[in-house]
Amino acid sequence: MKRLKILILIFCLALSIPLAYLILLTYHSLEQEEVAELQYFADTMFDEIEKALAVLILREEKRAVDEYDFYYTPPETYNSEPAPPSLSQLPDENYILGYFQNNPDGAFQTPLVNDIHTAAPQQKNILTELKNINQVFNQKRTDAAGTQEWPAAPHVPKAQAEKGASLAANYLKLEQSEKPKARLGLEKKQVQKITPRQALAFKQRNKSGPASAAPYSSKTNSAESVLSFKDTSDSRLNDADTKNITGFWGRKSARNSKEMLETEAAINALESDDALDTNADRLKVEVAPMQSVFINDKRIFLFRRIVIENMIYRQGLVIRVDEFLSYLANQYFASQPMAQFTQLQLEITDQRRRTAWVKAGVTAGQPKFSLSRVFPRPFSFLQGSLTCERIPKTAGRKTLTIMLTVLAVIILLGFFAIYQSARTVVDMSERRSEFVSSVTHELKTPLTNIRMYIEMLEQGIAPTHEREQEYFRILDSESARLSRLINNVLEFSKLEKKELHLDLKQGTFEDVIAKIKEVISEKLRQEGFKLIINHPKIKSFKYDREMMIQILINLIENCIKFGRTAVDKEITLRVGFKGDCAEISISDTGPGVPRHALKKIFDDFYRVDNSATRTTRGTGIGLAFVKKCITACGGKVAAANNDRAGCTITLTLPV
Repeated sequence: MKRLKILILIFCLALSIPLAYLILLTYHSLEQEEVAELQYFADTMFDEIEKALAVLILREEKRAVDEYDFYYTPPETYNSEPAPPSLSQLPDENYILGYFQNNPDGAFQTPLVNDIHTAAPQQKNILTELKNINQVFNQKRTDAAGTQEWPAAPHVPKAQAEKGASLAANYLKLEQSEKPKARLGLEKKQVQKITPRQALAFKQRNKSGPASAAPYSSKTNSAESVLSFKDTSDSRLNDADTKNITGFWGRKSARNSKEMLETEAAINALESDDALDTNADRLKVEVAPMQSVFINDKRIFLFRRIVIENMIYRQGLVIRVDEFLSYLANQYFASQPMAQFTQLQLEITDQRRRTAWVKAGVTAGQPKFSLSRVFPRPFSFLQGSLTCERIPKTAGRKTLTIMLTVLAVIILLGFFAIYQSARTVVDMSERRSEFVSSVTHELKTPLTNIRMYIEMLEQGIAPTHEREQEYFRILDSESARLSRLINNVLEFSKLEKKELHLDLKQGTFEDVIAKIKEVISEKLRQEGFKLIINHPKIKSFKYDREMMIQILINLIENCIKFGRTAVDKEITLRVGFKGDCAEISISDTGPGVPRHALKKIFDDFYRVDNSATRTTRGTGIGLAFVKKCITACGGKVAAANNDRAGCTITLTLPV
């Protein structure tokens, strides 16, 4: 048995080690999947923010070059797309302070009002701040003179989370699929085309300094000014252009009639020029991509450069930093489910100095996941990071845990069943060996007694006739004992093979009780036991007479065998009825049965290991034979210790 335990332990370890390794790999793969899933949705959120920023930049870049003028008249359509909102109104977005244009000489111009003194009260503070921002911008322009593009922080590509990248690498080449955008909107300078009238209007309106208040003084000068904007391929203005430019100059009461007359004169001069062709190309304007510059920690100027006739104009909008960060966090993160277990931090950096930041979500003390991104130009000053301390578990993890638990229970039960089966086989083998030894001894004892008494009778050792009769009674008792033992073994074998045939007959059990008294009375007398039979009026029921005699004799002999040392040597046989069942019980006054063995005593070849069994011999099949016989009759058998001394075995048979 010890060797069997060692083999089972080795087999258990051999199976458990690779299984545990497989489980660890599976959970590691699930962890990678969870991180990759979180990374995907974090990237998606950042992509949404980047898309919104791109929409903002594209909206600003598609504005007409003359749209920053207070007298601008928008066309009915704009490249077959909805036109951007008018700049003559306060912005709908609370994070945009306002729009203005910085002229070549640094003069301030805004589409909000024509004259700051005529502005509404709610506009004056904004206009004052915009003018101050224009002055700061002029100073920064001077400091950055000679540069082709306004300095900005270099773009940092999308950050990869430490975990999960290997999982994604199984499907995509990240160096090819994750090439980040260098810039939102225009990638490089573009050349747009405008009509000569737009050029004339733009130049007239954006003349700054003392002379800007007066219109051109002569028709010739006006015509020459317009022609200087014209492309090298001569062109003639058409009627639609004339109407548009006339409407442009004719809007707003602030324009006086003299200025309108001079403008119309300039237009007429252009229309009368024979060098201009109706189908000629429009005039060209150079438009640079959007740039950003820090005015201070709370304001950022996003602008584009407009180059006309080597004159540089800068047009753009001013961002409120705090409102801008709050808008992005609330719009794209706070309302999302991931805000319940992650934290988003958006921050503004100026030359690697953090100037403003906002946090939203759940604070991560020791984050297990971190993903950051610096957005493309002109928002390279904006950086976002997402951290998470508790990564959500996938549904597959719960299923896997349940299945692994079930598998572990099945394996443990399997090992336990194997061990129990092996132990049962070993125990049964040992019991059979003991049974053979016990049967040999049980057979040898009566045979020896029979042989001894026969020899004594042959030699005439019995001195008297009474002694001779006593020897004959002993011989009869021993031969009956031997016969019962052989019958028990044979009947037990038939029960094992399910070959026992029952002979059920109707009776009142009186015949069984009478036969038992006849068979066992001499044995009881010799051992000094008293048999008490308690049976009221017995109803008639079916039973196998020979089997019941054999069963009750076995039980009474057990009581005699284990009760020899009892003070009161009494055996009680009770027969009664309970419901539809007949109950037959045998009680003794012996030592009883240990509680843990009350059910095991009916097992094959089982013997209680105590002092009583060690001093008495037995085959271990007596009670097993009783149980098998009663079960074959459709009944039940049970054992219970008495309140005082002894044990009671109850047989229950259906009526």
